Amino acid sequence: MTGETALLLRSVSPGDANAVFAAGAKAVKSGLEAEALPLLEQAAQRHPGDPRIWQVLGLANRKLEDLAPAVAAFEKAAGLAPNDPLIAHSLARCTMEAGLPSVALFDRALALAPNDGSVLLGRAAAQLAVGRIEDAIAGLAGPLAQQPGWLPGHASIARLRWLAGERRDFTASFEAAVAAAPRETAIWREWAETLMHAGHYDAALAVAAGGRAAAGPDVAFDAIEAVAVDEKGEIDAADALFTALGPIGHVTMAARYLRHLLRAGRPAEAATFAEPWLADPEADLVWPYVAAAWRLTGDPRWQWLEGDERLVGVYDIADEIPSLDGLAATLRSLHQSLHQPLEQSVRGGTQTDGPLFARIEPEIRALRQAIVAAVERHIAQLPPPQAGHPSLAPKRAPVRLAGSWSVRLAGAGFHSNHIHPAGWISSAFYVALPDMDRGHEGWLKLGEPQAELGLDLAPFRHIEPKPGLLVLFPSTMWHGTEPFTAGERMTVAFDVARPA
Repeated sequence: MTGETALLLRSVSPGDANAVFAAGAKAVKSGLEAEALPLLEQAAQRHPGDPRIWQVLGLANRKLEDLAPAVAAFEKAAGLAPNDPLIAHSLARCTMEAGLPSVALFDRALALAPNDGSVLLGRAAAQLAVGRIEDAIAGLAGPLAQQPGWLPGHASIARLRWLAGERRDFTASFEAAVAAAPRETAIWREWAETLMHAGHYDAALAVAAGGRAAAGPDVAFDAIEAVAVDEKGEIDAADALFTALGPIGHVTMAARYLRHLLRAGRPAEAATFAEPWLADPEADLVWPYVAAAWRLTGDPRWQWLEGDERLVGVYDIADEIPSLDGLAATLRSLHQSLHQPLEQSVRGGTQTDGPLFARIEPEIRALRQAIVAAVERHIAQLPPPQAGHPSLAPKRAPVRLAGSWSVRLAGAGFHSNHIHPAGWISSAFYVALPDMDRGHEGWLKLGEPQAELGLDLAPFRHIEPKPGLLVLFPSTMWHGTEPFTAGERMTVAFDVARPA
């Protein structure tokens, strides 16, 4: 499909607006937005009154995370087609991602599409970005009362309430929803899984039991029970529950079972169980547990998987950043949340919302440019491709960032050990650091699995942070930070997407 789209782009004349629009839309969907850009820019000059051309030009620039021209293109499109709800939503979302005021634009898009859930979620994110978290929560509560089965809305409002500091009633919308639709298994399941993200395993078990009573038996409740009991450390009971589930058919549950086997002290069994899953398209969920199992059993394949020093890169790019102090000031203004996010590794700190590198502040644009160049250097020095290796596939270009954010930790803050299964290469870039002169205080650690697994595996590498230092490592590699005593530790992190 990609090859066909590339041929189509070369064959289309910028004078044919219909053909340009069709080819441009296909290119954006196929990841060929960079190749489509010259054609779209020529067509916009030839057809300045066609909102479709400006719309797809905006989409192409947005995919390239070049949001200043993307916003300009969407503004042109919206001016030409002011009542088009899709264009209005595109303008609002792109403006928000660029770091510009966007709540009014979302209000406009919502007036054109009052029942569009993605617009409602976008407005909530825009309100959060300017510190209006209570408005964001209220703006989702009404639609959820009318549509109790709107699962993305429940997930979003729970995360907002958690950010606002609610710990007891952050899943209140689910409780109201099952009262209105008690036989909807999906609502019970999402409720229980949200509780588990917060580590509230007893509450998740109670919800699963309530779901069975109200909606009837379902394998989803059985799986939730097995996972929650295992995460509580009740090994024998979890063994029986996993056995009762029967053969595992999805990689997500396979990863959960691997956690159980490792926690139960059976790494050889875990390694054997994992083998068939390593060819799965989502095997990145499995590799971190395989790495732990191989280290615990002394399997030499761990050296093949994570032992090559070239997999981890340390680059000092301070001289390529105009001002670290200016960057730090910009980032501090973005840390609106008062509490750590739900479902993330941050402990004792805050994390920015939305794609950081999409923003148009000059300090962030300069950082992005320096980082992409460093990532390209890192990729160039990686070991040759190796069949089956999650980090050493043959295709290594183009460089695309799958997500980007900033974390600000206060005294005693840290990242719990975790992995990034949606990425290929992950990172830490140090912007501001406190005085840390005791042991490995505040250092990045690689190779130590989550503490909840109870494994006797120490980090195989510690890296000392320094302002302007960029560390790159495989996304499937366990990583976290050592706590520090006092001060501010501010970083930027991102994932590099695996080239398709």
